[in-house]
Amino acid sequence: MKSRLTRQLICLRAARELKDGEYVNVGIGVPAQISCFIPPEIEVVLEVENGALNHGPIIDDWDKYDVDLINAGGQPISMKPGISFFDVADSFAMIRGGHLDTTIMGAYQVSERGDLANWKTPEQSIGAIGGGMDLVFGAKRVIVLMEHTDRSGRPKVVKECSYPLTARGVVDLIITDMAVIGAIPEGLELREVAPGITPEEIQAVTEPKLIISKQLKEIEF
Repeated sequence: MKSRLTRQLICLRAARELKDGEYVNVGIGVPAQISCFIPPEIEVVLEVENGALNHGPIIDDWDKYDVDLINAGGQPISMKPGISFFDVADSFAMIRGGHLDTTIMGAYQVSERGDLANWKTPEQSIGAIGGGMDLVFGAKRVIVLMEHTDRSGRPKVVKECSYPLTARGVVDLIITDMAVIGAIPEGLELREVAPGITPEEIQAVTEPKLIISKQLKEIEF
């Protein structure tokens, strides 16, 4: 099998989507690592739903770990000048009030219509919805980061989500370890391919028929 992008490279590519001055929520797990890849020339205000605004990168040095400074996934975050803290009620007032420009999260499945399933698999008796439903409706743009296939090799970009839905028609952009795919009214548009991977190979592990962009190119970092 050809080499796919690492999770770090997925985050590096996703960070290129952020624009100067944006207010951005990054989800737990892989999306949270984006805080380590934001270009220094742009100023992005990161929000975490458990109550912090304008934090810095995740900390991987245990000597600097502060148990009181964590993101929604329990990872330690660094402080930046101007960081503020507040309760969850204020956090969700920001989210539901439409004050976020972009939210970036993981997913189990995304459908050809931009439906999102990211809080529960059929095998789980109890899911973890968190603030996912609020975030996808509150933010102006929704970006999904995920592997293109699951551990069994089954497509995660599907015609119809078989997992419990988070929301319908909310995904704007999908960045996987194989491709960058945009959700447009006509369907899913293949815009970028990972180095060494062909559109045909991506289509082979994607259920919906992809629309090939006229500006199709290799992913740049």
